[in-house]
Formats: sequence, structure tokens, C-alpha cells
Amino acid sequence: MDWAREHERYWTFAGCVAFAVLSLILTLAVSVWFVLPLVLFVALSLVGVYDVTQSSHAILRNYPILGHMRFIFEGIRPEIRQYLIESEKDEEPFSREARSLVYQRAKQDESSRPFGTQERVYEAGYSWLTHSIAPTQLDEQDFRVTIGGPDCKQPYNASLYNISAMSFGSLSANAILALNTGAKKGGFAHDTGEGAISRYHREGGGDLIWEIGSGYFGCRTEDGRFNPDRFAEQAALEQVKMIEIKLSQGAKPGHGGMLPGSKITAEIAEAREIPMGVDCISPAAHSAFSTPIELLQFVAQLRDLSGGKPVGFKLCIGHRREFMCIVKAMLETGITPDFIVVDGKEGGTGAAPLEFANHVGMPMVEGLTFVHNALRGAGLRDRIKIGAAGKITSAFDIARALAIGADWCNAARGFMFAVGCIQAQACHTNHCPTGVATQDPLRQRALDVPSKAERVYNFHRKTLHALAEMAGAAGLSNPSEFLPRHFMVRQKDSEMAEMDRVYPYIREGALLDDADDFPDFRLRWKRARADSFRSVD
Repeated sequence: MDWAREHERYWTFAGCVAFAVLSLILTLAVSVWFVLPLVLFVALSLVGVYDVTQSSHAILRNYPILGHMRFIFEGIRPEIRQYLIESEKDEEPFSREARSLVYQRAKQDESSRPFGTQERVYEAGYSWLTHSIAPTQLDEQDFRVTIGGPDCKQPYNASLYNISAMSFGSLSANAILALNTGAKKGGFAHDTGEGAISRYHREGGGDLIWEIGSGYFGCRTEDGRFNPDRFAEQAALEQVKMIEIKLSQGAKPGHGGMLPGSKITAEIAEAREIPMGVDCISPAAHSAFSTPIELLQFVAQLRDLSGGKPVGFKLCIGHRREFMCIVKAMLETGITPDFIVVDGKEGGTGAAPLEFANHVGMPMVEGLTFVHNALRGAGLRDRIKIGAAGKITSAFDIARALAIGADWCNAARGFMFAVGCIQAQACHTNHCPTGVATQDPLRQRALDVPSKAERVYNFHRKTLHALAEMAGAAGLSNPSEFLPRHFMVRQKDSEMAEMDRVYPYIREGALLDDADDFPDFRLRWKRARADSFRSVD
């Protein structure tokens, strides 16, 4: 009995062998139709033989054939959790409620909800908009912001909500084309990501924000350094409305990247201007500059080479003192970027090491508040526009970001949902089930460009319509008027506070005088230097 219990894990294997032998006998003695179970059980028996002889997986050696169930269930675990287990509010990383809102707006389905909120309104962290007894009606819903400082010759009149950086190569050709075609119809911008301007960006005809990463794709020399002549040629394209230098991204700040040569297609090589079959490296740091002053000189160089188009940079905040080094360099050189995009660490379209995705970088709300206040303290806020990115999918998300310091917002995964992403979290495997994040020609063929482009347009339009309704409910005439005092946040289960107490604006020019207010800002300001990212200590 003990022997049987000890070896019962092999019963499945033994049963398959026994049924294979029985099927062979029945095939020879009774009917050729028994060849079908014969093939099945012989195949399973061969799998069992492989399992007990291989050395890679202990589970398969101990549980031949049966052990494969573990890997099957592990493979479909995200789908089981998403469709059968998680609630409307579970965020893995986006809740079903958030995804459904995007799908409904993209498809022009009813997005209202019956029977009240599912939010836990009395728990710490819950926030809400304070409405007015005298609401207003906003007829204009195509809200815009002009981006371009005093040195900009071609300012851009941007939408308050745009497509954030996602490269061709990370996303499929059909996804890029659908996003850009929708942006063209809706009159909003599409950030190229650091993978450069592809033929699919150009084919869509939508406004582009050209992102320049450390690999200088689309404007690089053969050895991977910045090529001014090639940059000027690309920047002259009518579609290119702004140029964005990527210092870091929310998913993996401070980390470079590599696209293996085996994954580089002819179209990716064409867009990035890299050779086929060679690993494509994105260094962690730029080679065109190494100090705050050099960064701003690079900004000025790109602005000049582009004919005066808006030039700025994107970053996820890390060492706050280092950002203040850049601000001090602005004051010393007189060079200011036209815009700064603050990417929260919750951003995540690109695959990233788990430690970086979970524990490196500052979340968007805190990063945005810090950048806004650092510029206010230095007296530069009116020269520089600020964009915000990081899980911004609803009108409330946009309104809150505008209140705490943003001039406009970007979204990546929200627009991915609009073109059909189901949050399968297979972006890095090339096996995306909806054709959004894959280079497999058969998989991406499933993504119909005209219909998905229409959904991108619908999602943007209906989100801004909802933003207009929220601004009207607060008694405002434009969403740009949102301030922290229009929001409340519950800090403890029994305590609530106006958001301007939680995320206050510091005084304009406060860092330029000798007062003793805002001590945390002043401490970092004293340690910052314009000629280096190192501390003065």
C-alpha cells in the first residue's frame, strides 16, 4: 500500500502506456478506427518518456505528463484572474472599471453606471472634485494649450490630451497607423517614442512629437552618436510639431535597453537607421551632454536645427536635487526648454526589469508637483509648459493633473486599450493576442486600422467631453482653471483635506530669496549646481 501511494504520481504515465498497448491490440484485432486513440496515447507516452529523462524541470520528472498541467495553468493565469477572479476595482495594473470606460468611449457605447459608486469613499486615499451650486455650460470642448517659450519660433497649439510615447517596434505597424490616423482626425498629437519616425507615422498624417532617446534613432551616426544634419532633415517634416529629449521613462528610469538583432525587421531598421542583424543598444545615458548646462545647450541646438520648433525633455523624477541642477542651469544660461513632460513611475508600456518597474522612480503626482513647484520657486514657471503622463485614462485623471501643475496630459495604455489591447501583459513576448504589441504579421493583421482609428478618435473626443462636464460642474469656464482647492482627499478614514493643503503651490520666486519657508526645497536648492549633476557637498 505504501509503495502504491509513493508511486501514484506515475499512474498517469503508466495509464497512457497501457492504453497505447490496448489501442494497438484493438487496432490489429478489431478495427482500424482504434488507430486514433493509438496515436493519442503513443504521443502522450512519448511525452512521458521525455519527462522522466529530461533534467530541466523536477516537476515533470516526478509527475510525467500530469506535470504539464502546472505550466498550462501558469500560462493562462493572467486570463483566469482577469476574467474570473478580480473585481471591478482590482488594479492589475488597470482595473476592469478603467478599461471598460475606455472601451465604452472608444466604441461609443453607454458609459454611465447604475446603482452608485463602487469606490470606498470613506477610506484613506479617496479623492473627489468639489462641485458648484452654480455650474457652467462649456460649449467648446476642443481644449488647447500653446506650447512654445520666448525662444520658440513655431509654437504648437496642442490638445490637452495626447498619445504618449510608444515606439514602432514595441507596437505593431497597424497599431501605430491606427493611433496616428485617429490623432489626425481628432487634431491631437502622437508621440513617436524613441524608436524614431516610421513610415506608419508618416502615412497616418497626424501631428508628431518626435522623441529623441539616447540611441538617437533617426538622427544618428554609424557609431550611434547624434547627427545634427540628419536631425535637421527629419525635424523639417511638417508633421513634426515638437521635439522631446527622453532623459528617462517611468517604466525603467535610469535603465537602458536592447533590441536583439534577431527581432529587428527591415521596417524597424529603416525607421531607426540601424543595420539588420545587429543588437540595437539604447544606452542608459546620453552621449550628447553630461552636465545640466550641456543639456540646455543641446535643447538650444535642437531648437535652432528644427527652425524654432518647441523643444523640451521628458523624465521620471529621481534625485530631486538633479532636477534643481537643471533649473539652476536655466537661470545661469538663460536657456529654457519650451516644455517638460513628467512621466510617473507607474508608466509602463515598455517591458522593464521587475525591480525597476516596482521600486525605481517617483510616481506621477509627486513628480509633477515637485517639477511645478521647483519652476515656480525659480520664477520660471510662466516660460515652460508641463505635460504629465502616468495612468491617465479618465477626465478625472486629467482634471487632477491639471490642478496640481500640468498644462496638458499624455496617455499610452489608455490609447492602447482604444485600439484593442486587453491587458494580456504579453507585450514583450511578440504574442500579443490583439495585434497591438507584436511584429508578427499574422497577429497584427487582426487589428483593422480604419475601425481602430475611429475608436482612438472617439475615446479622445468623449474623454474631453467628460472633462468639459467636470469643469462645468465645478463652475469653471475652462479645464485650465482647475486648482488644487477644487479637490478634496481623504487622508485618514475620518479626516479629509483640500488638495492644496496636501499638494501646495510654493511661492513664485521663493528659491531666489533668503526667506526660511519651504525648507525641503531650499535644502536641495543649496546643494544643486548648474555645471554638474553632482552635489556641492
